Amino acid sequence: MLALTPVITVSYEVKSAFLFLSILEFTVGVLANAFIFLVNFWDVVRKQPLSNCDLILLSLSLTRLFLHGLLFLDAIQLTYFQRMKDPLSLSYQTIIMLWMITNQVGLWLTTCLSLLYCSKIARFSHTFLHCVASWVSRKVPQMLLGAMFFSCICTAICLGDFFSRSGFTFTTMLFVNNTEFNLQIAKLNFYHSFIFCTLVSIPSLLFFLVSSGVLIVSLGRHMRTMRAKTKDSRDPSLEAHIKALRSLVSFLCLYVVSFCAALVSVPLLMLWHNKIGVMICVGILAACPSIHAAILISGNAKLRRAVETILLWVQNSLKIGADHKADPRTPDLC
Repeated sequence: MLALTPVITVSYEVKSAFLFLSILEFTVGVLANAFIFLVNFWDVVRKQPLSNCDLILLSLSLTRLFLHGLLFLDAIQLTYFQRMKDPLSLSYQTIIMLWMITNQVGLWLTTCLSLLYCSKIARFSHTFLHCVASWVSRKVPQMLLGAMFFSCICTAICLGDFFSRSGFTFTTMLFVNNTEFNLQIAKLNFYHSFIFCTLVSIPSLLFFLVSSGVLIVSLGRHMRTMRAKTKDSRDPSLEAHIKALRSLVSFLCLYVVSFCAALVSVPLLMLWHNKIGVMICVGILAACPSIHAAILISGNAKLRRAVETILLWVQNSLKIGADHKADPRTPDLC
């Protein structure tokens, strides 16, 4: 049986390094997702119509901002307040459950993005599938509302299950004067809530896998067709397939990594009491949405143009400042 040495306390240097890494990941994640949100929200302010893709990215970036806030609170709680030898505090359990729910909302939104890519890019020979793809591309706002509605239902169910079990644990502690028994009951209830929230995310993950699989099959058919007809590699449809799949496959890989990190962190936290292992898992969980945000920015033409505009403005500002220092006789405008 796998046994790890309990690391109940960690040194000041490890805490400082973990907190520095958490602040860095929080800053990068907030900047990347705030950039996506502000670029699209600025179009809303200017009353310019948003595309379906921009609407999903706007919602996804807002969700990710909340997700990074929860992960940063998790890091602070783990560093300064939660001791491994003590039972999990209600505040720490609440942060974990809210993270799982927010991550589930993000999965639904990414599933909507995958369905949109599939409906816009994939080529269907069957009439029914073509009609479904056409319906999906026209009903993205309704799909987002449906995803939010289903997420709210799942949130209510998960939180209801979590707080009802927390109340049951508190009642048991009042009437049963057995510390070890009460600790085991608290662990079992938290395990149940964790598994329950994980199972609720299965439908959205299945939708995501199916739509991504359809895109991969469509890409394979298109490449065979292009290979038979022409040797021109600069095909717009082929490039659209590759960009969409790059975003979706990267999200799937990052989601699997973050899911495994979350899964491993539970026994590290409650069975093996290994604080350094939990810190590593939290760092991985915070890094994944930041990496995906950077991939989304690189794959979106409007976001890339915004980045280039900002970099050009910074470059011009630095050049003007350097010219002003080189020639101090240049009069100020103010």
